[in-house]
Amino acid sequence: MGRYAGLTSSGQLTIPKKVRDALSLKAGDTVAWTVMDGLLIGTPRNLEFADLAGFLGNPPGGPATLEEIDAAVGDAVGRHVAGDRDGSERA
Repeated sequence: MGRYAGLTSSGQLTIPKKVRDALSLKAGDTVAWTVMDGLLIGTPRNLEFADLAGFLGNPPGGPATLEEIDAAVGDAVGRHVAGDRDGSERA
């Protein structure tokens, strides 16, 4: 699989096609980026909560909109990837 991404003069990365295909990334998808121990870590956020409907059962705190749940899951994934469970950023 491709290991290099080109950085443009405007600071944009081009993710190699093989990597995009392996992660099912398409134009407009969001990638959460973090730096940990000198490594750049990108986590695709192209999975919508609706894709997991029924997987977790009923929410313990009552109903929430899919948008609220999707945002909370996306934030938790970003913190997990960064090794940050208490909400503070690590760089």
